[in-house]
Amino acid sequence: MADYAGCSDEELIARRKGNETKIMDYILNKYKPLVRKRANALYLIGGDTDDLIQEGMIGLFKAIQDYQPERDASFYHFAKLCIERQMYTAVKAAGRKKHAPLNSYVSLYDDPDANGMALADVLAGEADENPERLVIDRESVQQKLDALAKQLSKLEKQVFDHMLEGLSYRQIAEQMGKSPKAIDNAIQRMKAKAEEI
Repeated sequence: MADYAGCSDEELIARRKGNETKIMDYILNKYKPLVRKRANALYLIGGDTDDLIQEGMIGLFKAIQDYQPERDASFYHFAKLCIERQMYTAVKAAGRKKHAPLNSYVSLYDDPDANGMALADVLAGEADENPERLVIDRESVQQKLDALAKQLSKLEKQVFDHMLEGLSYRQIAEQMGKSPKAIDNAIQRMKAKAEEI
């Protein structure tokens, strides 16, 4: 693989189309630090950084497959764009909670000792929910939200509303025309105020 170090990415892509299969591994390894860097800058609801890295590697793979040097864009910029788009798509999909039923399923067929919970246990737990208790809990949460809303600044309220929509702090920054750091600072202030309440 060391003989590829002297070649540009564009040359390697051209050679890869000539069926040099080790080039794919070389390019994937070369760009993995970029994928990690981009993954660390995002947050995936219900997932972790490894999930985002996997999505980024899928984007990189697509970039290698689809790159066209005649379009006057360097492979680096094209790959970065593909990686980021793949990750943003994953973050948006997670925010929509489209797959929530699949992620929180209970098998009808599993041995209860295998995963610690049988279907009957889940149903029994749901049956134990007291309607009075549910109303009290809901009122308590609403009171805390009302108290928090009184403490928040105008910016913090806007950020909070966007967070409830499932947006990441980078997406919120983009929509509000603010820097990601300003949004992150607002989130930290909100957390502190919520802890006081």
